Amino acid sequence: MDNIQVWWSDVQTFMVGVGFVVLGFFFHAYLARSNAMAASNRGSVILDEAKKKAKAIEHEAGVEAREEVLKAREKAEHSLDRKRQSIIELEDRVVAREKDISRKLELLEAKDVTLSEKIEKATQEQDALREQKKILEQQIEEEARRIEQVATLSKEAARKTIIERMETELEGEISGLIRHQQKTAHEQARIQAREIVCSAIERYAGEHVANVTVTQVKLASDDMKGRIIGKEGRNIRSFETESGVNLIIDETPGVVLLSSFDPVRREVARVALERLLEDGRIHPASIEETLGKVRSEIDEIIRQAGADALYNLGISGVDPELVKVLGRLKYRTSYKQNVLDHSIEMASLMAMMAADLDLDVGTAKRVGIFHDLGKAVDHEMEGSHAIIGGNLLRKYGEDPIVYNAVAAHHDDVEKSSVYAVLASAADAMTAARPGARMDTTDLYLERLDKLEKIASSFKGVDKSYAIQAGRELRVIVEGQQVDDSRALILAREIANRIQGEVKYPGQVKVTVIRETRAIEYAK
Repeated sequence: MDNIQVWWSDVQTFMVGVGFVVLGFFFHAYLARSNAMAASNRGSVILDEAKKKAKAIEHEAGVEAREEVLKAREKAEHSLDRKRQSIIELEDRVVAREKDISRKLELLEAKDVTLSEKIEKATQEQDALREQKKILEQQIEEEARRIEQVATLSKEAARKTIIERMETELEGEISGLIRHQQKTAHEQARIQAREIVCSAIERYAGEHVANVTVTQVKLASDDMKGRIIGKEGRNIRSFETESGVNLIIDETPGVVLLSSFDPVRREVARVALERLLEDGRIHPASIEETLGKVRSEIDEIIRQAGADALYNLGISGVDPELVKVLGRLKYRTSYKQNVLDHSIEMASLMAMMAADLDLDVGTAKRVGIFHDLGKAVDHEMEGSHAIIGGNLLRKYGEDPIVYNAVAAHHDDVEKSSVYAVLASAADAMTAARPGARMDTTDLYLERLDKLEKIASSFKGVDKSYAIQAGRELRVIVEGQQVDDSRALILAREIANRIQGEVKYPGQVKVTVIRETRAIEYAK
C-alpha cells in the first residue's frame, strides 16, 4: 500500500511535470509566434520606410540630374553664344579691314592715275618749253644780227654801249643801294656783336654784367652782415671757399650779393646762405655742413628736372649722366629766357613740324630737347655751345643724326639731315615769339600796329599785314590806282618810313602785292 501511494505520488509528480512541460512548450510556441509576428510587422514597416526613402532619393536624384542637365545646357548655350559673338565680331573686323584695304587701293589707284597724268603733263610741258626755248634762241640770234646790221656795231660793241648807258642812268640808284647795304651790314654787325656779348655775359662773370651773374639775398637786418663776415672774416672766407661763389657785402642796405658765372653754384650758395641766416648759427662747420646738404638737394632737383622734362616729352633711353646735364639748364638763362623751358618748347615745335613732314617725331624731340645742352657746361669747356652739346651727345651714345643736328643748328658744322634744318627753324621761332626774350608783348604789338599804320597811310594801299613777328610787311594795293612801276617805288617809300619811324631788331621785308581782277557777268 505504501508502495502504491509512493508510485501514485510519483505518477502525479510526473504528470504535473509533463503538464508543465506541455504548458511551457505551448507558451514558448506562443511567444515565438508573437515575436515572429512582431518581427514581421517591424520588417514590413522598415521595408515601407526604405521604399519611401528610396522613392524620395530617386526623386531627388532625378531633380538634381535635371538641374545638372539644365546647367550644362545653359553653359553650353552661353559658350556657344560667346563663340558666335566672337565669330560675328571677327567677321565685322575682317569686313571693315577689307573695306579699308579696298578704299586704300582705290586711293592708291587714283593717286597713281593722277601722278601718271601729272608726269605726262610735265613731260609735255617740258617738251613745249624746249621748243619755245629753241624758237626764242633763234629769234634772239635773228634780232642780234638785225641790230648789228642796222647799227653797224658788233655784238660786243653794242653790249658795251648799253652797259655804259645803264651805268650812267643807274649811278644814283647804285649809290643808294650801296648805302643801304652798308647800313644793313653795320646793323647786322651790331646785332651779332650784341649777341656775342650777351652770350659771353651768360658764360663768364664780370663786374659790368652783374645783372645776369649776381644773385641778391635779402637780410632781416644789416646786423647780419657782421655775422656773415665772422671774426677776422673767417665765415666769409669759409663760405667762398666751400661754395666757389664770391660773397659781396657792400653798403647796400638789407642785401648781400652772390656772384658766379655758374648758375648752379649761385643757386646752391643762395639756398645755403638763406638757411644759415634762418638758423642763426653761422660758423665754418655749419657752413660746410649746410652747403653739403644743399648741394645734394640741388643735384637731386637738377636730376628730377631733367627726368621730368624727358618724361613729359615721352623720351626714353637717355643716359643718366645726360639727364643730369639737361637738368642743369633749369638754372641757365639766355637773353632772360629759361633754357630748359626754351628746349621743351622747341622739342614740341620740332615734333609738330616732323609730324607734318612725315619724319620721325621721336628723333625730332631728342634734337629739340638737347639742342642747347652745351649751355649747361659751356663755361667749363672751350667752343660754341652747339659743338659742346654735339660732343656730349656723341659721348653718351646718342644717334649720329641727333648730335649732328645739335652741332649744326647754328651752322657751326655742315647739316647732314633735315632735322638740323628743322632745329634752326624751331630755334628761331621759339626765340622770336612775343615775350620769349627781352621784348615785352605790349612793345611787340605796338610795333606791329605801327608798321601796318605806316603802310595804310600811303595812297592806293588797300590792306596791310605785319607777319613773321614783324619781320615782314605785306602790302596789298589797288590794281587800278597803283601800276607795276609805282609798286616798286611804293615799297621803297614804305621801307624808308619804317627806317625813320620804327625801332625794330634785324630788318623788315616790305612786300607790295598788286592784283588786277577782270569781272564780267553772263546774263
